Amino acid sequence: MIRLKNVSMSFPLGYARKVVADNLTVEFPQDRCVALLGRNGAGKSTLLRMIAGAILPHSGQIDIDGTVSWPVGFAGSFHADLTGAQNVRFIARVYGVDTKQLIDFVEDFSELGAHFYQPIRSYSSGMRARLAFGASMGIHFDHYLIDEVTSVGDASFRRKSEAVIRDRLKNSGAVMVSHSLGLIASLCNAAAILEDGKLTWYEDVDRAIRVHRMMLR
Repeated sequence: MIRLKNVSMSFPLGYARKVVADNLTVEFPQDRCVALLGRNGAGKSTLLRMIAGAILPHSGQIDIDGTVSWPVGFAGSFHADLTGAQNVRFIARVYGVDTKQLIDFVEDFSELGAHFYQPIRSYSSGMRARLAFGASMGIHFDHYLIDEVTSVGDASFRRKSEAVIRDRLKNSGAVMVSHSLGLIASLCNAAAILEDGKLTWYEDVDRAIRVHRMMLR
């Protein structure tokens, strides 16, 4: 279970402040895949990073029962001078998982070929995202935070990404941000819409998608 209690977060935007969370109180169950919907700039990715602990809220509390991934698809924490393999080895040690198993999984899944043994600074943004996705999915978390990762790569890689997400969701929960509403309808069994720092929960994903589409018009 991921619990947000009275969480508030905002940041300067020009002469005003952008409110991401306005005294939010919500629970994300471990047995649900929750779509996080909202306009561009609503703060969905920032909210995921707060849940992951990469950003601290200005006030309130975030409690997590079990383990939680970093935002899948976010590759900002890699060390640019280390190779992909070396970064994955470091991640394995931090999370206490078998190093060889994780390296083998990520090398095969990311399809980076020889680049896997080259410094991260030589990677394109898409290559970094594929490495981050592979590293995340190679570790079994109780909660996955998924941020637009299935937009990376060609159609074959996206199908493979969706398949591994489905496999992980058999035993884990997730909070998912994606512009692919078809993917959300297929994977998610609950939804929440973020608007002006407020979060509205929907048990009916199709209804949430309809409301989201109306908001975008």
